[in-house]
Amino acid sequence: MTAALRRILFDATVLSILSMALACGGAASSAAPVATTLASPAEHCLAEAEAKHDRNPSEPDRISVKHILVRYQGAKGAAATIARTREQACLRAEEALSKLEGGASFAEVVSVYSDEPGAATREGTLGAIERADVAPAFADAAFELKVKEVSQVVETPFGFHVILRVE
Repeated sequence: MTAALRRILFDATVLSILSMALACGGAASSAAPVATTLASPAEHCLAEAEAKHDRNPSEPDRISVKHILVRYQGAKGAAATIARTREQACLRAEEALSKLEGGASFAEVVSVYSDEPGAATREGTLGAIERADVAPAFADAAFELKVKEVSQVVETPFGFHVILRVE
């Protein structure tokens, strides 16, 4: 599901909940309050980034990938100069994904959004990887992609990734 479609569905859900609340006069009910059922964009992003991926038993041993890494303060390997929160980093990674879905080149988006040292000169290339080479969540997301397909936002201890399978 594309980020734009997820956003439309999220917005439609919010509008539906608000409409129901207003239709009943906003009166209290035995159901959970509307405020607790609404997710902020950051909460929505974090839930998406933490989604589990199924392992394909027929996957190849190695694949080639590129990625965008958006780090946050406290993430593994994050420079001391990184001041953004985890929520801000997730939203920034989602913004990068949106740029890709809008037609921007991967190299361009890497140069603007990736916090990985040297990523811009490599255009985000990690080369050929095996599952054991990367964090489990990264591997699960990367190995389920088809060639030339881009992942949703994925979280690892290093930060938030957007992955492109090259081959």
